[in-house]
Amino acid sequence: MTSLLDVKNLNMHFPIRGGLFKRQVGSVYAVNDVSFQLEEGETFGIVGESGCGKSTLGRALVRIYEPTSGDIFFRGQNIAHLKDKGLKDFRKEIQMVFQDPYASLNPRKPIFDILEEPFLLHGLGNAADRRKQVEELMQLVGLRATDMNKFPHEFSGGQRQRIGIARALALRPSLIVCDEAVSALDVSIQAQIINLLMDLQKQLKLTYIFISHDLNVVRYISDRVAVMYLGRLMEVADSATMYKNPAHPYTRALMASAPKPDPRRTMKPAVLEGDVPSPSRPPSGCPFHTRCPYTIAICKEQLPALLPLGNDNQHRVACHRAQELNMEAIHS
Repeated sequence: MTSLLDVKNLNMHFPIRGGLFKRQVGSVYAVNDVSFQLEEGETFGIVGESGCGKSTLGRALVRIYEPTSGDIFFRGQNIAHLKDKGLKDFRKEIQMVFQDPYASLNPRKPIFDILEEPFLLHGLGNAADRRKQVEELMQLVGLRATDMNKFPHEFSGGQRQRIGIARALALRPSLIVCDEAVSALDVSIQAQIINLLMDLQKQLKLTYIFISHDLNVVRYISDRVAVMYLGRLMEVADSATMYKNPAHPYTRALMASAPKPDPRRTMKPAVLEGDVPSPSRPPSGCPFHTRCPYTIAICKEQLPALLPLGNDNQHRVACHRAQELNMEAIHS
């Protein structure tokens, strides 16, 4: 496989302003020193609690936000600080499917106008070509082309999300970032949308970044999974390894809290105490040490690097005690 995206030391910090002159008095550290590679054709899942920075990371990757620092290489080109025409041209390559299918569509525009807009913005095709393209997009996502003159309020939530997917596909991008794309939908509709995304991936040779707080959904669709906490990657591994052998205490806690369809399967529970620290005042050392049951002195003082677990270079963990805890889990 060919590397499509290479993220290096990405940071996204938002200023906090106060006082009479609105001077900067602090920062919200939403994404901190995130690095990973994305191979062409794979699905990379990102999971974590609400407020961990996963949606901010997704928006920085599609350049809705300009990163504070760091690099985003897309097919070798650094797109982290693109401007004007360079940024506009890049938009054809990466698109986003948003969480809320109700808020992400303009209620004043018919579906035809919504799906035609990407072609108009990039000056692609004449009126007849654009109409044909919109009809094909509607059919591609399982909607009737005859409904393209309806308004968003005339569709169900699942149908609206299909329209959102069609809009993301309009310019034939290589990479689509799905930001909680099924979390606002009923469970039965979630399955339909996930299967649609997987079918489209095979048909159009797409690459996905799939952001979600639902561990079961991420397990079903992802080839590799990254776990985020307080803006940092805690663990990265292929999906099978992550769910069979979670190594970071935070990952274990997430797995233990997820609903299990088989009650005979048990996992040693990891008790989480306290609240998630404020991203404007992250703790020293490991960001998870304030809630971790395995904390020792070094955890409070030194930030752990994201390092391979044992001899597995594909399974990386940011924990000072990862090797020790993994050996205990193997022999227990």
